[in-house]
Amino acid sequence: MINRYISIGCIAALFLLGACSKSFLEQSDPNAIPTAVYYKTEGDIALAVNGAYQSLRSGDCIGENSGLYTDERSDDAGRNDNQSNAGEPFQFNDFSLLPSNTYLKQHWLALYQTITRCNQVLSNIDNVTFGNPDTKASYAAEVKFIRALIYFHLVRLWGDVPLVTKQLTTLEEVNASTFREKKEKVYEQIVADLKDVAGSPLPNQQTGDNKGKVSKAAANALLGQVYLTMATMPDAGNRTENLSNANTCLTAAWNMRTFSQLKDIPYTDVFDVNKKTTCPELIFQIVNKQGDISYSSSIAANNQAKGENINSRKKTSGVGGNVTMDLVKEYEEGDPRKEFSIKFANDPTVKDWFITKYRDTSALAGDNGYGGNDWILIRYADVALMLAEVNMYLGNDAAAVSYLDMVRERVGMPLYNAVKDDPAYNSKFPTLKLAILHERRVELAFEHHRWFDLLRFFTIDELVAYMHAKNQADFGKAKLSNFGLKDLYYPIPFDEYKLNPEKMYQNPYYQ
Repeated sequence: MINRYISIGCIAALFLLGACSKSFLEQSDPNAIPTAVYYKTEGDIALAVNGAYQSLRSGDCIGENSGLYTDERSDDAGRNDNQSNAGEPFQFNDFSLLPSNTYLKQHWLALYQTITRCNQVLSNIDNVTFGNPDTKASYAAEVKFIRALIYFHLVRLWGDVPLVTKQLTTLEEVNASTFREKKEKVYEQIVADLKDVAGSPLPNQQTGDNKGKVSKAAANALLGQVYLTMATMPDAGNRTENLSNANTCLTAAWNMRTFSQLKDIPYTDVFDVNKKTTCPELIFQIVNKQGDISYSSSIAANNQAKGENINSRKKTSGVGGNVTMDLVKEYEEGDPRKEFSIKFANDPTVKDWFITKYRDTSALAGDNGYGGNDWILIRYADVALMLAEVNMYLGNDAAAVSYLDMVRERVGMPLYNAVKDDPAYNSKFPTLKLAILHERRVELAFEHHRWFDLLRFFTIDELVAYMHAKNQADFGKAKLSNFGLKDLYYPIPFDEYKLNPEKMYQNPYYQ
């Protein structure tokens, strides 16, 4: 037996492929199916593609319950419980994260497990004969999108990360891949994958029963965000080119929309469980099945505080999805998104704000809270605000304001030029850049964008100053003073680092 850890989540692949390598008895594992045997038909590939989609659902990956790694890392949400089993989760919003944190490792492994599933499809799809070459190309495009999406999360959270683009079948291959690739190379792979998806036979939009599958609109939206992120990195070498590419891709995604004006889609429709298959604003989502014990959504019930029933019929005893007072104070007077997204719980054991953006009080969801909320990963308001951001950076303020106003007009808020000189607004958001960041915060609250927005809008020095300027009283037990230069990236999980301290080098300030 090899007494060591196997890195980057590849142990899952080795287990699946156990029959490919023989034991000292030269016997194969009767419970393992080698890929050479398994991938025989189009149906086998289809199941494997579905497996890649399925892995996204996990709260350890990027599913609806993964806010610990994003929103709780930001200034939007968190927890005031730093005792007992809550101690490790508290490290995220307390900015006291340790490399030994087991949640951190679970997130790392879950992300790489998804990449492993994608690589298995791409490494074996050529072994299968397809009746229609477009079907093969579409399957490949779907998993390339998922792989790019996950690497985009990894590179923004950790910086340099192992880059694996093929199925690993032996321990030797795993060892050879156990090193951190420079983030620029990771971004190159992300861009290459998404370009392939954008040029694939996939439809511009997915509809009906195909909601939740990858589309060209999703590929262009994500690729635009990737270029935008590359352009705003402190060491970006091709800023102007990346901004131009971001504008091109985001505009392509915007032009693929099937509605006329954003204002034609009520804000509440975006989160209505009865309209999730028909709402034209949704571009890419993780589909959940109402009433199903295995594939339902739990976000409505999980966010609900004790004594409340606005989200779900399920009775809860906790504080729900905690909202920072910093975010509560960010909403402008009269913004309907505040009333829809958050609520104050009056129960004596709570007396705090909680998240109400995701609701399912249907009879089918029932008292167990088996909701039907889909987890929205990309939607058109996000695209519009990224177009505002890109145009602002390119010096085209008029276009930037027009996209910003689309989002404000939809919810009945005053347009930017009418409010920018208002003392209450101007004192908080004195520049167009801060106005766009504000709009993203209140429009996309609790959709797991805020942490990445902060990293994109500020250099790390600017972000430290931004966080330290906030009121500590608005963050409870979490200490803003802990936030520092180290928080640009997560630490590499300790078990991964110790595999090879030289090639899996630790991020600064965590050594």
